[in-house]
Amino acid sequence: MEYVDAGVLSVACLQDGPADGWPVVLSHGFPYDVHAYDRVVPILTAHGARVVRPYQRGFGPTRFRSTGTVRSGQQAALGSDLVALIDALGLQAPIVAGFDWGGLASCVAAALWPQRVAGLVALAGYDIIDVERQRHSFDPAVEHAVWYQHLFQTERGRETLAAHRLDLCRMLWRQWSPRWQFDEATFARTAGSFANPDFVDVVVHAYRHALGQVAGDPAYDDLEARLATRPKITVPAVTLDGATDTLKPGGTAGHAPMFVAGHEHRLVDAGHNLPQEAPEAFADAVLTVRRL
Repeated sequence: MEYVDAGVLSVACLQDGPADGWPVVLSHGFPYDVHAYDRVVPILTAHGARVVRPYQRGFGPTRFRSTGTVRSGQQAALGSDLVALIDALGLQAPIVAGFDWGGLASCVAAALWPQRVAGLVALAGYDIIDVERQRHSFDPAVEHAVWYQHLFQTERGRETLAAHRLDLCRMLWRQWSPRWQFDEATFARTAGSFANPDFVDVVVHAYRHALGQVAGDPAYDDLEARLATRPKITVPAVTLDGATDTLKPGGTAGHAPMFVAGHEHRLVDAGHNLPQEAPEAFADAVLTVRRL
């Protein structure tokens, strides 16, 4: 474990592989952490990769450097965190890869700073949030799948997350990956990351902002305005869907027009936590992007 001052954060991260290897940053989502990639890493390092796994803001040992920084979880903040870490580590055009919040951060970085990254791997296609669209209703099946996002819009939901975070997050793991038979030790290995003192504030803000119910950190207003224009991804990309991912009924193959460089879309026999359920498929997507 090492700590890197990057932008507004002191980022806790793991690094594996040769220091002069080709760089890749693997970003996790909610409610997961760096251990989602435990079986992806050795595949990539065997191919010469330098693999960086940061804990997201609000997770694990990562901390805000100032008490005055807004505990925002908005997409522009997540993407900015990723680029700040790339800068702080001196990585030269890494591949950025992730799922859930990590896929979102990676898509934001690729869309807004394409000159900074060599390629993209993302679960659920073009994962940049259309905040204006999110202010309005979706099909009831979709609304049902994202029940937790609706819960977090209320103070009752904040209390639920604060008081019952382990039970709630374990439930989400089971619902989103219905065929993944993880044991309690696997969950416990990650669950410690939810004890971060900023976890509740960052998670609640993330979903309230995503649904257009609260303002973001003013520091990111310009970036959010750019994301609202739905910028296309201009770097090589492989996007993935989990065939049993209950959060994405119907999949995201239709997002293909948002990618204008080399692009492949793959359906994998997995749920939402694809790198932990199907590490070979996730690693192969990264290796494919390196060849594109």
